[in-house]
Amino acid sequence: MRSDPWILAETALLSLFLSWFFYRAVWCAVMTAPLVLPLCRQRSRERRQKRKETLALEFREALGSMITAMKAGSSADNAVRETCREMAFLYGKGSGIYREFYLMQQGLDSHVPLEQLMTEFGERSSIPDIREFAQTFAIAKRNGGSMTEIMARTIQLLQDRIAVEKEISVLISARKLEQRIMIMVPFLIVLYLGAASEGFFDPLYHNMKGILVMTGCLVTYMAACRWSYRIMDIRV
Repeated sequence: MRSDPWILAETALLSLFLSWFFYRAVWCAVMTAPLVLPLCRQRSRERRQKRKETLALEFREALGSMITAMKAGSSADNAVRETCREMAFLYGKGSGIYREFYLMQQGLDSHVPLEQLMTEFGERSSIPDIREFAQTFAIAKRNGGSMTEIMARTIQLLQDRIAVEKEISVLISARKLEQRIMIMVPFLIVLYLGAASEGFFDPLYHNMKGILVMTGCLVTYMAACRWSYRIMDIRV
């Protein structure tokens, strides 16, 4: 698995906080890091999934732009160039869809076949709909199929998938908010009691019994957090 700087940073910061909170010893971050790493990886997967959803939405608009250009008489290659300009206008040059179409435009300028560029785009995106479209596009281009019909069908599939994902997101949005609150509640309660009653938790630190109790609490808490993320990880 490729290292993600954000995973490393989040793991370090969260490990330091948990080592202070549960043990009042920063050096214990070495012990808490293995427990924190799976949650940080989960957060990283969520960010990647969010980028994929955004790219799928932008790809739908890009296909609509290509269809319009091809109906106006442009070839598929020229439609890619026109769509690249339109994606820069709609989403900006920092968007994922612009970068992908810019790469395709550069490939076309280097005389790389469009079907090969589409296939590479599908592989890079790791989005099933885009990958399947690229494969179908390559077959249709070689065999003279109707490009506009293929694109229209792909747009419909993307619209259906996005609609289902939005419906699921609305249904579980309240539960996700509750999840975030419940993750924070144990820390807020302990910090409040510690501030209101100084020395209340002192018996739990710097002795073997306290370390065992806090380790049990930490393991239980991290397992509950990970389980809650898995419950909320609903994909279409």
